[in-house]
Amino acid sequence: MSDKRMLGTVCIQGGYSPKNGEARVLPIYQSTTFKYETSDQMGRLFDLEESGYFYTRLQNPTNDAVAAKIAELEGGVGAMLTSSGQAANFYAIFNICEQGGHVVASAPIYGGTFNLFNVTLRKLGLDFTFVDPDAPEEEIAKAFKPNTKAVFAETISNPALVVLDIEKFARLAHSHGVPLVIDNTFATPINCRPFEWGADIVTHSTTKYMDGHAMAVGGCVVDSGNFDWDAHADKFPGLTTPDESYHGIVYTQKFGKAAYITKATVQLMRDLGSIQSPQNAFLTNVGLETLHLRVKRHCENAQKVAEYLKANDKVSWVRYSGLPGDDYYEVAQKYLPNGSCGVISFGLKAGRDACKRFMDNLKLAAIVTHVADSRTSVLHPASHTHRQLTDEQLVEAGVKPELIRLSVGIEDVEDIIADIEQALNA
Repeated sequence: MSDKRMLGTVCIQGGYSPKNGEARVLPIYQSTTFKYETSDQMGRLFDLEESGYFYTRLQNPTNDAVAAKIAELEGGVGAMLTSSGQAANFYAIFNICEQGGHVVASAPIYGGTFNLFNVTLRKLGLDFTFVDPDAPEEEIAKAFKPNTKAVFAETISNPALVVLDIEKFARLAHSHGVPLVIDNTFATPINCRPFEWGADIVTHSTTKYMDGHAMAVGGCVVDSGNFDWDAHADKFPGLTTPDESYHGIVYTQKFGKAAYITKATVQLMRDLGSIQSPQNAFLTNVGLETLHLRVKRHCENAQKVAEYLKANDKVSWVRYSGLPGDDYYEVAQKYLPNGSCGVISFGLKAGRDACKRFMDNLKLAAIVTHVADSRTSVLHPASHTHRQLTDEQLVEAGVKPELIRLSVGIEDVEDIIADIEQALNA
């Protein structure tokens, strides 16, 4: 049997291998602390001389099993669970970009991430330049500065559904000596594995398709192990110079390819503590076991719904990369040949007010803040998730005032389309 397993097998079997007489299902280690026989044993853990568990804020067996499963799905060397997708994106950037650092970010990213970068992290002394991901390479290259530490983008942006040219962004990042960080939440590793296209770090809101049932908030940071931090040592002193809080260890020297994810865990998680609870990690794992089945159904349903909307005379436009003629159809054929996700964006000819009336008349689809779970749901970003943005920022983020975000679930697609039809007619 090959060491490299198929993704469906990893979804079910990855991360946890019970020994003789142990629980077949991953247990919930609902404990903050772990016992040791001698003081020296615990001391070695605190010195990072041995791996093990002593406090759940740093590591927990349930969390580690789920993180290992996600790392295997993405093809990375290691991963760290966080309390939410927002926390994952914060840790991914802050692990290598401190006060005075700069990040180049794709403009049409999730509104919460945009706000995290543009408002909160600026207060911590980080600088951001937002770029049009579809602009020519030479134009995007102008955004880089001597203090640039990373490039950030989403595989499929939320809610504008821009499909990223990952190889283009990887070239730009690497030519400037910095890693490419990709939020792969919407595509999931079932439909796209960004490391295979040159990305270095991947993040997820596991709250979305990975959980898939709207039960467990969580996030994850995955390290490819491919970026050579020592080759750009002056840019990343946190990884390449001694950490005095751990007796002067140098992460790249001591942990090699796992330097980035080790630092994130033992330094940032130690100090900031945005852990995912073991209970939520357990629920995420239950969701991961059917990820490969659900993603396929989400995409099949979304394709049919997108085709229905495209043909409806009340709809002014539809954005779904599975539709021939869509702006991102060609790039999606390259990066997402098996389907993109279950999320569709579209606009109504009757305008912004009609969007609210349409949503209020839906019966099967629910108006919720959430997206990407088994139930069909709908949102009007300009009124909800992105309401903190000005009209100019909405346009920059790829969010038209009449944009409706429809997250197509895994119900029978005939019922989903019937619900949309009656709401449009109403």
